[in-house]
Amino acid sequence: MCGIVAAVSTRNIVPILVQGLQRLEYRGYDSCGVAVYADGQDARYPAGLRRARSTSRVAELQSQVSEDHIEGGTGIAHTRWATHGVPAVHNAHPHFSHGLGAAGQKPGRVALVHNGIIENHDELRASLQAKGYVFDSQTDTEVIVHLMDSLYDGDLFEALKLTIAQLKGAYAIAAFCRDEPHRVVGARLGSPLILGVGQGNSENFLASDAMALAGVTDQIVYLEEGDLIDIQLGKYWIMDRQHKAVQREVKTVHAHSGAAELGPYSHYMQKEIFEQPRAIADTLEGVAAIVPELFGDAAYRVFKDIDSVLILACGTSYYSGCTAKYWLESIARIPTQVEVASEYRYRDSVPNPRTLVVTITQSGETADTLAALRHAQSLGMTQTLTICNVATSAMVRECKLAYITRAGVEIGVASTKAFTAQLAGLFLLTLALAQSKGRLSDEEEAAHLKAMRHLPAALQAVLALEPQVISWAEDFAKMENALFLGRGLHYPIAMEGALKLKEISYIHAEAYPAGELKHGPLALVTSAMPVVAVAPNDSLLEKLKSNLQEVRARGGVLYVLADADSRLSSSDGVHVIRMPEHYGALSPLLHVVPLQMLAYHTALARGTDVDKPRNLAKSVTVE
Repeated sequence: MCGIVAAVSTRNIVPILVQGLQRLEYRGYDSCGVAVYADGQDARYPAGLRRARSTSRVAELQSQVSEDHIEGGTGIAHTRWATHGVPAVHNAHPHFSHGLGAAGQKPGRVALVHNGIIENHDELRASLQAKGYVFDSQTDTEVIVHLMDSLYDGDLFEALKLTIAQLKGAYAIAAFCRDEPHRVVGARLGSPLILGVGQGNSENFLASDAMALAGVTDQIVYLEEGDLIDIQLGKYWIMDRQHKAVQREVKTVHAHSGAAELGPYSHYMQKEIFEQPRAIADTLEGVAAIVPELFGDAAYRVFKDIDSVLILACGTSYYSGCTAKYWLESIARIPTQVEVASEYRYRDSVPNPRTLVVTITQSGETADTLAALRHAQSLGMTQTLTICNVATSAMVRECKLAYITRAGVEIGVASTKAFTAQLAGLFLLTLALAQSKGRLSDEEEAAHLKAMRHLPAALQAVLALEPQVISWAEDFAKMENALFLGRGLHYPIAMEGALKLKEISYIHAEAYPAGELKHGPLALVTSAMPVVAVAPNDSLLEKLKSNLQEVRARGGVLYVLADADSRLSSSDGVHVIRMPEHYGALSPLLHVVPLQMLAYHTALARGTDVDKPRNLAKSVTVE
């Protein structure tokens, strides 16, 4: 989602700021901008704040910065995903204040960027307008910069402290002032912000993600909730939410140094689909036996004490949690509840302190999931575990236990390899909980481990089905609606398939348990409504076949992912792709891959922006 990069340096930091934004592009954005303090050494440009903003890609911003000769040693940059106000240059960050003086408006004293949402922006705006401040945008962010200007009395850090005391909501802020060159201040609450410690006495950095500073510094400080920070040349100060000076650990973080090369692939999504065998192999690397300690040193005691599981997640991660519910209840025999994180904290629930609260998130910074975790903790459910792809994320730091998936950087907005890696981690969790409860025999453990080790090879065989999936995509590209069906363990996979098609092809798609067709959705079935069915050869196959006959009897056209031994074959109005093998409990990891490929090739045929679909962001860091 929104990205922040800021710097104080003795050199021109504009290239670093722009490069940082480019490394955050994968998160998704609809505008971008950069602002610096120009020292006036170039006679063509007077000292003061200078800015460039764009509603195009960062590459266009880079050209604009170069053409306008924007240079400086102190600056901030931002990629924005629109919340308040449409994507437009006047709504793009950075925002400048309009300070008041004897001569009236004095534009450009404070420059500021912001991630998050300020809930009381309307009342603050009204108060500032009453004081004479003029607003150029519809954003909640402009309220912050005017408020900081109104409270500024020669010390920007003091103005920041006074400002955040009046804010309600979530924020990561970086700001600098024309009157105090070589100083940037920042604060975070509910949205990530890190410090990058520069070399020697020449520079320091702020960013929303360590990836933005890859190749610039690997010395990273993760700011805690409520922290404020003041960076200057060669020095910095951190205060906690009580405004007490604190020391935070400096960690060496080897962040990815930029977007991976596409190689022979046309898009990152396609590349990431084909990286899944490696992602699963890496995620399972070193797992020689099922032991609780895979999830942390305290896992043995925690697993012994809990008697239920609560899974909190959003989007694709929610569907991985729905899949895990079937595993946890059938293999580990543990009652499991799966909640949409954005809903959980706003309803009355019955807390159980013996519940293991499991969060699932690719980035580890998903605002709704973090808020749901904190809500669960506030209810006394302190046994927490996360399945996450980023070891240094806020989610990992806030949970007692963790399993770090190793999918690598995922750039395509529509998640693929991160999803299957989550499933692998959740299956391990299922086995570890089953073992801790005495419900996993040595023979069963050996059989499951053997199946998991074979997953990379099995996935390679599924990827070989791509030419058949492309033929399906040619049909789907002409449609505007689709239904996805699954039963049991594969119903969440049908939901994930529908989500993928919606996200990147913009075709309306819905998923249903196949048995629910006759309770309403069957009314939608016509020859113009393709129906995708996930049909593994399991105990529900015969029931599913009956559901498919209901579709054919109404003139519906079926697209069936069937196991080799399921006795389903292509016929008039029935298109079947045979999976290489039946994979039992791990079948969801295989059946989701053709659905990912179907979404990708359908989007390709329709000419949509596969890696950066409209209106969506990769890392959703606002509620």
